[in-house]
Amino acid sequence: MQAASSVPAPLTVDATAGDAPGRSPWWHVWLLAVWLAVPGNLPLWQRVATLTADSASQNVQLLALGLMVLGLTAGLLYLVHWPRLYRPVASLLVLIAAFNSYFMWQYRVVIDTTMMANVANTDAREVRDLLTWHLPAVVAGVAGPALWWIWRRVPAWRAPWRQAGRNLLGVVLSVALAAAALMAGYQGIASLMRGHKELRYMINPLNSVYASGALMVHASSGAVRELEPVGQDAALGASYAAQARPPLLVFVVGETARAQNWGLNGYERQTTPVMAQWAANEGLVNFPDVTSCGTNTQVSVPCMFSPLGRDDGGNAAPRSENLLDVLQRAGLAVFWLDNQSGCKGVCDRIPHAQAAEQPVAALCGEGECLDEVMLNGLDARIAALDPQQRARGVVLVMHQMGSHGPAYHKRAPADRKPFQPECRSVTLSECPADQLRNAYDNSIAYTDHFLGQTLAWLKAHAQAGRWDTGLLYVSDHGESLGENGLFLHGVPYAFAPVQQTRVPMVTWLSPALQQRRGVDAACLRERATRPASHDNLFHSVLGLMDVSTALRNPALDLFAPCSGAAVSASPAG
Repeated sequence: MQAASSVPAPLTVDATAGDAPGRSPWWHVWLLAVWLAVPGNLPLWQRVATLTADSASQNVQLLALGLMVLGLTAGLLYLVHWPRLYRPVASLLVLIAAFNSYFMWQYRVVIDTTMMANVANTDAREVRDLLTWHLPAVVAGVAGPALWWIWRRVPAWRAPWRQAGRNLLGVVLSVALAAAALMAGYQGIASLMRGHKELRYMINPLNSVYASGALMVHASSGAVRELEPVGQDAALGASYAAQARPPLLVFVVGETARAQNWGLNGYERQTTPVMAQWAANEGLVNFPDVTSCGTNTQVSVPCMFSPLGRDDGGNAAPRSENLLDVLQRAGLAVFWLDNQSGCKGVCDRIPHAQAAEQPVAALCGEGECLDEVMLNGLDARIAALDPQQRARGVVLVMHQMGSHGPAYHKRAPADRKPFQPECRSVTLSECPADQLRNAYDNSIAYTDHFLGQTLAWLKAHAQAGRWDTGLLYVSDHGESLGENGLFLHGVPYAFAPVQQTRVPMVTWLSPALQQRRGVDAACLRERATRPASHDNLFHSVLGLMDVSTALRNPALDLFAPCSGAAVSASPAG
């Protein structure tokens, strides 16, 4: 026997040695998998228990689904079960499960690729609005014990080839367990998943692993793919040949406004009194039945400007240029002014700016600004555009902060809040329903005020004979305010509630622009009562701005049926 060394033994075990007692990687992996499958998925199990409450086989379904989740989770852990890799990755998976659980509990969200895209594209301002004192408590409760288990002692590792064999065996056994559980409870699990597709996006942390992987594949393929040019035949129509004044169209991209709370749509509250006055006296037209392309900004904003409709792939990652590129290619001045977290790539090839770069003390604070800041210095911004393009016409896009949640109370100034008391918390589930609605409706009322200010600015320019002006407003998606236990937005479109997919839309054309394009106001008001969607926007803006291109589909142009002047197929001289 060798004499004991006076030098302390190293913390790690010799790679060729067997497992030390009580330190078997088998137990390390499986106990962690159990923790992730059960406490790490409490929102899932609460939802499943609710859905199967009246089922005689509830316990069987819960057990079968639980074992399936356990097997898949263990298999994932075995894939990363290597020295220097296992503990950091396992810790990350535990933290992901904890954060997911918090947001599932708090806002009833699910984690799919679009939600992960939202996370990847969020900014510090949006993150700050989501932070509450409940977050660290939930994360500590879900992740704390598992992190202690992961880091309390160093697992024993075998030689690489033996470790590979052990990991492979672990994966095989894990998948076998998941498959056996699925087969044993197939009828119940299949019925449950078919009827409630959102459940597949609630399985922590597998939901995030899958969604992140899909996004990375998307990003890697997109990194080497240039956007396909579109509308290369775009040209200005006959109305530009001898125009007295250039057209100026303001396209306001709303944020998180839902049709249900829009006063002009028959809502029980008058949240849009200014728009009601413009509709009664100035010819503003309201579209009460409009459907969004997505349930989040990351999908909807690119889709709104895409030449493709939702069913044709407009809701997918862009593969081609968009409406703004076509307008600019035709010779118009195009400008994007943002009071949000960016244009999601839509404005990358045109002049653009963040409104907060020119802050106004009365409208800005805590790193964000109210939407009226976009009207500050607007004439100077337009004057700075290319003079030749500006002389032909201008399309100005303004991207609102709008009703972005969960901090609805921040979306309107104190003197623009007609509905009281309002919820001032971002923990929406703890707000009384009436106060939550008050806070949200105040944000809609402020959008109404902002649009009124924008319309007044456009009308003044029209009356001064500087521009033939018009406005188009439409929200990117809607919002849930607690209906069916859901808050915010981003539910996968296939089973999203109408509160997240029905959005408000209005348009106003100055008399000069109506005459220029031959638009019959009474006809347009009648046309507006019919269903419309984001699919119409690309073609309607091209038609209104008299841009001819083979891409434009007159059947999707909302103004075409009411226009006496056909869009010219030949360019202006």
